[in-house]
This record gives sequence, C-alpha cells and structure tokens, in this order.
Amino acid sequence: MATASWNPVEERQVSLEEYLRTPYRPDCDFIDGILEERNVGEYEHSRIQLMLAAFFFAHEAEWKIIAVPECRLQVSEKRFRVPDLMVLLQPQKVDRIVRQPPLLCIEVLSPEDTWARMRARLNDYLTLGVENIWCFDPDAREARRYTPAGFVLATEPELTVPNTPIRLSIAEVFAALEPRTEPQADPK
Repeated sequence: MATASWNPVEERQVSLEEYLRTPYRPDCDFIDGILEERNVGEYEHSRIQLMLAAFFFAHEAEWKIIAVPECRLQVSEKRFRVPDLMVLLQPQKVDRIVRQPPLLCIEVLSPEDTWARMRARLNDYLTLGVENIWCFDPDAREARRYTPAGFVLATEPELTVPNTPIRLSIAEVFAALEPRTEPQADPK
C-alpha cells in the first residue's frame, strides 16, 4: 500500500474510508473529514516520547497495562486522534484502532504546538471519557494534567493515576533531555 503525503500548509479533505485505509507518514488526525497535521519529529519531543513509552512498557506486566505509542484513537464517529502515547488497562481489546477510552493519554508539546491547539485535542479525549490526561512541555520542563477545568500544572514530583500503582517521576522524564557524558578513561 502506498504511503500518502500532502503539503502540510494546505488542509486536505478526505473520506473516512480513505483515512482508515491510508498509512500517512507521519500519521495525522482526522477531524470531521479534514486531515490535521500533528507536530512530531523534533529531538526533544522524540526523546520524551521514547522515555515515556519505555517507562510504561517496562511496567506492563507489573501494572497490568499496555503502552501504545502513536496509535489511532476514535474519539467520535468522524474524529480520530493519534496521541503520542496511550496507556490501556489489560485486557482492553483493540482491533487496529482504539475505540474505548484508554486509562491515560499523554501528549508531548513540540515547539510549533500552541496550548489552544492542544486544548482542542485534549477536549476530544475528555469527550470520549478519558479520565487521565498528561501533557509534557520539553521547553519549559513542565508537566500538566488536563481536566474539564483546563490545564493544571503539576507541582508535585510525581504524576500518578488514581486507584492504580502508576507513579512517574517528572524529573526522570526530563532527564532524558540532558546530555549524556561518557565516563572518562582512567589516565593510569
């Protein structure tokens, strides 16, 4: 199957059937018949997303969860979003596309993202019934929860999901952005 691409400056209208059968590179959201570009690909966004995916993947058996990066989530009949990371409770059944509310949706801001654009995306998650939504801002080194009341800056050292063992150190997430230094060889 051919991979579709388009000029990101132009909005492109497609049918739901075309969206569902086409692998876009990078994948995009489908909002009421319009393809909506996602901001991905920058180093800091990628590092944070990788760290989060690895963290949740490492705890899948212990916490009885499934970590799913960049998978389509149907938020309404004609709206599909592609969260940076979803965390599902085992044994949530998925048939190619997630259609039931995940336990947790996580987004990582890219430099081109705006809080207003992010709010529209996160409101779709709330409408579907997602109760836990986290957003990481690599530039500000901040994490926020998103609730029906809006963004709430995380001031505690860990993010948690109520009634689960899930705990995530915010400092450890942003440590993925720190330059790694190689150990110095002993001069002897």
